[in-house]
Amino acid sequence: MFAISTPRRLLAAAAIASLTVTGCQSFDEAGQAISHADLINELANRLDGSLVRTYTADYELAPGQSATIAQDQEPARATYHWTAGRLTATEEATTRCETTDGRTACTIEPPPANPAKPAVAVFAAAEGQGLVTPPAVLELLTAAALDPESTITSNDTTLAGRRATCVEVRRPAGDLTACVTAEGALGSFTGHLDGEPVTVTMTSYRATTDGPMFELPVGADVVDRSASPTSP
Repeated sequence: MFAISTPRRLLAAAAIASLTVTGCQSFDEAGQAISHADLINELANRLDGSLVRTYTADYELAPGQSATIAQDQEPARATYHWTAGRLTATEEATTRCETTDGRTACTIEPPPANPAKPAVAVFAAAEGQGLVTPPAVLELLTAAALDPESTITSNDTTLAGRRATCVEVRRPAGDLTACVTAEGALGSFTGHLDGEPVTVTMTSYRATTDGPMFELPVGADVVDRSASPTSP
């Protein structure tokens, strides 16, 4: 996963402190902003906690489209499967597969820049395929917490059998609803990302992974570019 939550928590705290000191907000307004920041911080802490978890989460995207994210700790590896492909990042390699007309082609490349956190590469691929990721949600929630015109409410619910906290944001820049499970997984999101409407809902969650998910698909055409170039 992206290691971004701590800097954004500090940004929120610093911005709110600045507004309070300069007197640009009333006491009630400042109190509301601090409450918003506390809520965002709680969700950020949950997302941080998922870094040390092993899990598999299935999602429903647009009608007829689904996706799965799985993450292991020992060994460190993560994978993202979408309708027409997958990306798997391990300490040894990064593998991208695409399926067209019933045929799957995979390319094996060197490992991710930060092999200890392979989900960084996986989330980048997920965003490219239309799945809202925890870093993207955290960025939107932080912006809402710092917006004096925003209204943020929260409630507890259950998604795919898991307890979750949901936040509903109403603001001129765009409304959104996001839920984060107690384990730190993104439970659901409804809103706009890059100007496009997006809805994502977790349909199942399990605290285990299936080994074959990280392996090459059976029968795939494989190009291996993982070897480091040799010096002449």
